[in-house]
Amino acid sequence: MGLDWKDWNRSDIIYGVIAPLVVIVIIIGLSQVTPYLLRQGSFESMGFIFGIISEVEELLIIVAIPLLLGLVWNRWAGGASGFLMGSIYAMWFAVGLGSFGSNDSLPVTMRFGPTMLGWLLSAMLIGYMAGALNKRSENFRRMLIAGVVSTTVGGVLLFGMFQLSPSNVMTGADAFLLTVLSRTAAGVIIPIIAKVFMWYGAAMHKK
Repeated sequence: MGLDWKDWNRSDIIYGVIAPLVVIVIIIGLSQVTPYLLRQGSFESMGFIFGIISEVEELLIIVAIPLLLGLVWNRWAGGASGFLMGSIYAMWFAVGLGSFGSNDSLPVTMRFGPTMLGWLLSAMLIGYMAGALNKRSENFRRMLIAGVVSTTVGGVLLFGMFQLSPSNVMTGADAFLLTVLSRTAAGVIIPIIAKVFMWYGAAMHKK
């Protein structure tokens, strides 16, 4: 029998109202950082800061979410969320910079097609592979291995797709390490979060 309409507790408010609102506020805050910095100085002088912000946004949207769902749910949830989040991130990028297509005859800012496809495929691969390797296991070591393997493979795939883009700026060993190791680090952190979610779920079921 389901919960009655009167059955509310503190955790419902925290995780049903406060937590999602905090996430939304953080996302809105990040979206306002770039315009603020542009008002303070030139784009070139702020390039390093922009790069950090973009990398954090990218890892949250197309790595953390698919990986988490793949680990705690299954490969289909991970792959589907990767497709959705990868599509959203690519469209966000395309709309923001007018970056459509991959034809060499197009202006430089309109030739990011392989890059956007890489974001989509990498996110799908990470979510699906994590779920397929973990198989809903609650063993932390297995979750950690699944997370590290899937994110590392996804990072290598994405770097390869970058090389197919006529507008690619991610070249050399440093760019490879940045693309891959940032995802591998997420593959270590997200299983910890997933394990906490599982502990919390188990504790809730015992009540």
